[in-house]
Amino acid sequence: MNIYLHNTLTGKKELFTPIKKGAVGIYQCGPTVYDTVHIGNLRTSVLYDIVRRVFEFNDYTVTQVMNITDVDDKTIRRSSEENVALSILTQKYEKLFLDDVAVLHIKPPHILLRATEAIPEIIALIETLLKKGFAYKADDGIYFSIKKSKGYGVLARLSVESHTEERIHNDEYDKEHPRDFALWKFSESGDEKVVWEAPFGKGRPGWHIECSAMSIKALGHTIDIHMGGADLIFPHHTNEIAQSEAATGELFVHYWLHGGMVNVNDDKMAKSKKNFLKRVDLEEQGISPVAYRYWLLSAHYRTQVNVTLEALQAAQTALTKLLRHFMDFENGGSADARYIEQFNTLINDDVDMPKALALTWELVKSKTVKPEDKKATLLEFDKVLGLDLAALAAAEIQEPTPPEITALAEEREVARKEKDWQKADALRNELLSRGYDVKDTEKGFELKKVT
Repeated sequence: MNIYLHNTLTGKKELFTPIKKGAVGIYQCGPTVYDTVHIGNLRTSVLYDIVRRVFEFNDYTVTQVMNITDVDDKTIRRSSEENVALSILTQKYEKLFLDDVAVLHIKPPHILLRATEAIPEIIALIETLLKKGFAYKADDGIYFSIKKSKGYGVLARLSVESHTEERIHNDEYDKEHPRDFALWKFSESGDEKVVWEAPFGKGRPGWHIECSAMSIKALGHTIDIHMGGADLIFPHHTNEIAQSEAATGELFVHYWLHGGMVNVNDDKMAKSKKNFLKRVDLEEQGISPVAYRYWLLSAHYRTQVNVTLEALQAAQTALTKLLRHFMDFENGGSADARYIEQFNTLINDDVDMPKALALTWELVKSKTVKPEDKKATLLEFDKVLGLDLAALAAAEIQEPTPPEITALAEEREVARKEKDWQKADALRNELLSRGYDVKDTEKGFELKKVT
């Protein structure tokens, strides 16, 4: 089936045409590993995973590449503050990031690249830009001249003259022209710990050049899809295009996909504001990582979302209900062809997961599809949804309910019989906060662990 994607470069939904038939190369910007990632970063990671799963569902051979930024001003500053070697610091936060994505059922990339392991490619790329006249040497480093870049700023709908002064003044590097950006930062006195030898001077790479070098290394001069959060459109992805196309003389990326931001309580979530939430923060509130993934599926990837505890609790309740249905359906059926076709059409329409999730519930409630066929169809849907219902069901069956949880449920049952609804509701909320949902039946209550 045809796949349509919203291309940030053109601002339009376009038919996907691969460079190589039946195959797709995807490059995605990974984290800068100087701190624990927040749930906004994890939303972008879920987008990466869903797009990959959509192509796999359509029988594409996928090569998914992700970078790790393990050297830049932020990582160096943090390693100095903590008085630890850069490699120790970045390995610590890389592992924490990989742990986070694993519990969100995000598939690991086929190729994981670290900036510190691509220094030869970075140096070679800068040398090419110098030879072609797109870069120049200043007192403190090597800079890219955007005035020599054809079509600079197209991705961000900017011209050379229209860059925001905020971005210019906040740039971490000195430069001859305020709009040029650093490709290489020369080492300074006291800065000898994180430096590499290069023909144009000892130092370290700028942030933007790292991704260009790594994507070219893994996928070639031109790639099918490049993804990231909307906050990377400018300057990062804008600068990637400029330097990559200047060096190779070829189109850098065919399709650019960008995910929307996550607000928290109607305010932009950012580490600089100290209002960001991490995965462990959700778990402390009784919200499972998979419930967060489910909540993300309910909004289109390009929309800005606002996270609240109430919204996540509702998502967790919905996921619990879906899991109950899945467990109640018998095994041994066949996937319903009509639903599979509808599902495929929806996910191929710019990864429309909200409609795909709605179709999932339509399937669950269907009066015409046999229960065993519902289960088989859900398993097919789950190849893209990534909830891993089968594993969640197996874990729930094997894990006994703690005595204190049963005691709370029994106390709630007494409150219900006494028609003390306020207390009953409070106890239900207490159970939810501890990761359990309670279902009232004619025979009494049933406890289910919230995934």
